[in-house]
Amino acid sequence: MKLKKLIPELVSGIIDAGFDTSPKEIQSNCIPIIKSGADLYVIAPEGSGKSTTIVMGIIQQLKEAFEEAPRAIVITESKDKAFEMEAQFKLLGSHTNLRTFTVFDKGIIQYQKDMIYEGLDVLIGTPRRINELLSTTGIPTTNLKILAVDDAETIFPNHHHTLVYRFSDRTKKLQYLIFANKWHEKFEDLSERVMKSPMIIRG
Repeated sequence: MKLKKLIPELVSGIIDAGFDTSPKEIQSNCIPIIKSGADLYVIAPEGSGKSTTIVMGIIQQLKEAFEEAPRAIVITESKDKAFEMEAQFKLLGSHTNLRTFTVFDKGIIQYQKDMIYEGLDVLIGTPRRINELLSTTGIPTTNLKILAVDDAETIFPNHHHTLVYRFSDRTKKLQYLIFANKWHEKFEDLSERVMKSPMIIRG
């Protein structure tokens, strides 16, 4: 993958952030697949660039702000990881008008609902809080296109894999992006139930 194959706004964000203009191998392998709309598993070790790949792939797909309901949801294992992810979206998406918001356990849920309904493109959050918001009509899914899970091998064993099924019941044309440090047995169930011929990238 070359930078010229990315939208100009993302290229500008990468350069401004001081990132290497030669993408990491994981980004070169994954972003064209994300652009194609295919479902994807990425199994690679810590520090290989998985989270940054999610951010770049979603910015590339969404491009600019659109309407009010979120078009991408990113599930992370913790509040700290969620805010780190949002910071990357703001950094690499600084030349776009994409709107992000982070939700987390023990935050004021009504405030989080209000912020979501004010309009955003990417919602980032912990699985428990996203599940709570989904249960109380706090997340409109009418425009949802991408569901990404980072550190899935730590999230799925805690029964949070069912959250993916809840979204699949509401939105039939989702693109699933599952990133993990190692393979987990629940990924097989996910493939069979909701994914369409997922690609697997191992780093």
